[in-house]
Amino acid sequence: MAGDLRRFDPHSSSPVRVLAEQALSRAAGAPLVSGNCVRLLRDAAQNYPAWLEAIAVAQRFILFENYIIENDVTGQRFVDALAARARAGVQVRVIYDWFGALGLGSKRLLEPLVAAGAEVRVFNPPWIGSPFGWMQRDHRKMMTVDGAIGYVSGLCVSNRWEGDPARGIAPWRDTGVEIIGPAVADIERAFGQVWAAAGAPLPDDACTDPRAIPRAGDVTLRVLANQPNVANLYRLDQLVAAMATRTLWLTDAYFVGMAPYVQALRSAALDGVDVRLLVPGASNLFAVSTLSRTGYRSLLEGGIRVFEWNGPMLHAKTAVADGRWARVGSTNLNVTSWIGNYELDIAIEDSGFAGEMEAMYEDDLANATEILLSPRNRVRPVVPAKRTHARGRFRGSASRAAAGALRIGNTVGAAITNHRVLGPAEAGIMAMVGLVILGIVAVGLLWPLVLLLPLSLLGAWIAVSLLVRAFVLRQKGHDAGEKQADGDNTRGVG
Repeated sequence: MAGDLRRFDPHSSSPVRVLAEQALSRAAGAPLVSGNCVRLLRDAAQNYPAWLEAIAVAQRFILFENYIIENDVTGQRFVDALAARARAGVQVRVIYDWFGALGLGSKRLLEPLVAAGAEVRVFNPPWIGSPFGWMQRDHRKMMTVDGAIGYVSGLCVSNRWEGDPARGIAPWRDTGVEIIGPAVADIERAFGQVWAAAGAPLPDDACTDPRAIPRAGDVTLRVLANQPNVANLYRLDQLVAAMATRTLWLTDAYFVGMAPYVQALRSAALDGVDVRLLVPGASNLFAVSTLSRTGYRSLLEGGIRVFEWNGPMLHAKTAVADGRWARVGSTNLNVTSWIGNYELDIAIEDSGFAGEMEAMYEDDLANATEILLSPRNRVRPVVPAKRTHARGRFRGSASRAAAGALRIGNTVGAAITNHRVLGPAEAGIMAMVGLVILGIVAVGLLWPLVLLLPLSLLGAWIAVSLLVRAFVLRQKGHDAGEKQADGDNTRGVG
């Protein structure tokens, strides 16, 4: 079959291979990069020591980007390591996300790093000229050192990923990769995208020329640097679902698939592909996991097997198809990650690495509960399992709130327009939304100012932001006109 991912031999020049590579490259917006060595890293127990070891031997520069760097023991360990290299003369650049760090003490934690000589930027803090701009987030998790080694993962920097054995708290389940070879240059360029979005761009000589990086292995891969409103990974995920012929195994922390992607998965399953989805059983945001479960019925009816992780939190974002293609990174399978955020993933076309991913997936399923449709067409677990829920409050990705809002919107829209059959699991959402609407109506009738005042303030903020942006744009045009006039005068004198 022309779309068989098992035929993606990087050394082949067959028409099938050429067409497949062309389709994937155009969908992903990223070329294949050969000559790499890739190591699969599971959980913080393997990722964090590798990151710290690479930091410790850095000689020229470190690029470090993460959605969350929490002010706790884990965060302090990384800041100490980075500060030590900065004091030794290594150029250290760090980006963290404003929303991801909200309430976690990141600014205070990173002050000693700035004092040591590192450059630290916070991505997209709110400002008056953009009332809703804060919704665009930098959700990437990556690091490169000296143009020699790179790391891409789903792990943030926090105690949550390490757990606390003394208190009986298990670590979060997550996945990352270590990359050595020419692809490191593409990871650096991805860092440069966000660095420029948060301030002045990197100097011209800050990123490594890929031609200067020697081959380190035989693995071929793509660096998927997803940007807001581009949706390249969304297109790629749909294409992989369409091209898979044997297996497509997905792991996702906050799955709320858009209708076209869910249909792509259903079509693959109905065509005989073994499609599996592993999601958290106990999420760090209970409401979103409850809402996400309302989408199980559509998946199960389409022949997709759904599993819930039995541990405290499953945060990994991975995929493996046909024993040949695999993806690891930061992108969740929901609209916010696909369209709204800066995300970073690695798509690897190598049977050896995909085999490791399959083995890890099967190992994860040994600690998961499968969900089935009962004879009465209700969603239920195969065997009731006692789960250890995530403990404590923790600020995760903004995509969780967006994912939950999307699921609510889909359910309410379907109920109002009657454009699809709703399942019993969605009755709770409709009841909740109905009660909330009634509550808002009651407040509006009894205390109209309670609703009018916030709406008025929001309207004023939007109006002021439009005036500010108009002034800034007009000023830029005026300055550009003056520069052009000065240039014309100079040429006239010459």
